[in-house]
Amino acid sequence: MVPMDLKPQDLLVVLKVAAHPPQRWTYALLGQALGLSASEAHASVKRAVASGLAVAPSRIEWSPVRPNLLEFLLHGVRYVWPAAVGPVKRGVPTAFGAEPLARHLTAAPGEAPVWAHPHGKARGPAIPPLYRTAPQAALADPSLHRLLALLDALRTGRARERNLAAELLEAELMRSHE
Repeated sequence: MVPMDLKPQDLLVVLKVAAHPPQRWTYALLGQALGLSASEAHASVKRAVASGLAVAPSRIEWSPVRPNLLEFLLHGVRYVWPAAVGPVKRGVPTAFGAEPLARHLTAAPGEAPVWAHPHGKARGPAIPPLYRTAPQAALADPSLHRLLALLDALRTGRARERNLAAELLEAELMRSHE
């Protein structure tokens, strides 16, 4: 089988499930939680399985392959979906502006990155989210927000931020797996 082209929403789907094991997700619930249709969620899972980021022992059951996911997050995402820092906007904190990095790194007011969003309560340089629905999904799910913020630190951060984010991301993924 030839792997399909992975899309950013595929990673969002896999991270959502990784943040909440061993919860069973229907495609409809997964789509609803992430602002996708059930068919988009299903297609994302198929691409994630084809790419080795997930495994599907049956047609209705699937789960992330955490070692593969971690390897891709640490070494591939910033090259596949880089994020350029843009102008200051109001939005949802991410990268070192959100937990768990925020407790380890200090930033001056207005310096920490955000995803531009009308319901955001912070101001900072805007970076594009991994996928357009990620900010809304993150606002509704603190566990997913933590993973996405760490991912953004890997996508945009300097070496110190990336190293700390990598360490914390591994801990988050392994902790949510227990």
